[in-house]
Amino acid sequence: MLVAAATRLFALGALFRSARLESAGRALVKALGEGDENLRTIAGMMLVKAGRRSVPLLQDALARRQSLPMAIAVLGDLGDPSCEPGLRALTSDPDPKVATAARDALRALEASVRRPAGSPGGGMKT
Repeated sequence: MLVAAATRLFALGALFRSARLESAGRALVKALGEGDENLRTIAGMMLVKAGRRSVPLLQDALARRQSLPMAIAVLGDLGDPSCEPGLRALTSDPDPKVATAARDALRALEASVRRPAGSPGGGMKT
C-alpha cells in the first residue's frame, strides 16, 4: 500500500513540475499531512523540486493551517525571501510544533539567502 502511495506522489510531482498542473501541487501539499513520515517526506521533496511554483500553494496552506508543520519546513527549504513575513508570524504560534518549525524554517531561509544561487542549498530554486 505504501509503495502505491509513494508512486502516486512521484507521479504528482512529475505532473506538477512538467505539466504545471496545479491540482497535482495541491495534492502534494495535502500529502504533507499524511500519517506516514515517508509519504510526508516524499511530498516535501517533490514540492522542493518544483521550486518557486510551490510557494503560492504552500503559503495558501499556511493561511489555512493545512499540513502544518511540514508546509512550514518546505517553505524554509525553498529559500524564497518573500516567505519570511509569514514564517516570522508563526514563530509565536500557540502550537509549539508550529512555532519551532517556523523558527527552523527561518534559519534555513536565512542560510539559503546567504549562499550564492547555484551552490548547494543556495539561492531560490526555479
